[in-house]
Amino acid sequence: MNADFPRILTLLRKERGISQKQAAAELQISQALLSHYEKGIRECGLDFVVRTADFYGVSCDYLLGRSPERTGAQLSFDDIPEPDSTGKENTLKGSILPTLNKKLVFNALNIIFDLLQNINSKELTTEVSSFMSLSVYRMFRILYGINPKNEQTLFTVSPVVASAKALATMAVCEANSNVIANELIAQQPELKEKLYMSTQTLQQDYPLFTTSLLNLIKNSETTINK
Repeated sequence: MNADFPRILTLLRKERGISQKQAAAELQISQALLSHYEKGIRECGLDFVVRTADFYGVSCDYLLGRSPERTGAQLSFDDIPEPDSTGKENTLKGSILPTLNKKLVFNALNIIFDLLQNINSKELTTEVSSFMSLSVYRMFRILYGINPKNEQTLFTVSPVVASAKALATMAVCEANSNVIANELIAQQPELKEKLYMSTQTLQQDYPLFTTSLLNLIKNSETTINK
């Protein structure tokens, strides 16, 4: 069994709001054995995995950590909604500040990822994407941690070290991005001309997004200078 199984098994039980004793009875095993499964002390058989998946209404792939989707679906390009898709999750009520900053960030990201597409480097795209993802991860964990009742088993990295480790990994991603960019310039000198940018060229190439990027730069440097 893998390391994800005990964590997800515990998470599902706590989300259901039942004790180990109740869950063990439903799953037809002893509480002691379930405790061992949840702690990763013992490995279970395939029949228990299937029985557990049926009990919690998830797929075996999700239970084993093979898919982040409870149905076991694998994420494809077409499954990812556009950032401006309409829907409940996209409706921000109350203060205008979150909506404003969301637009600034999303519009600036449109420019960054379009530039990455033009550069066409898988390695650079991976490093930049990892840096952005880790930034979102760190902020989400802060918001998630506001309520101490939220189950920490959602995460595999301890909250004691998660922020520091994520920040360190972001520094590595940034360093790798610099190295890859310099290597690309050495191998493809024409990239310098291709990626020449000024306020004017940005506004020509990205008329819808440049104002957001410029405001984001200004806001960021104001924050840095504080």
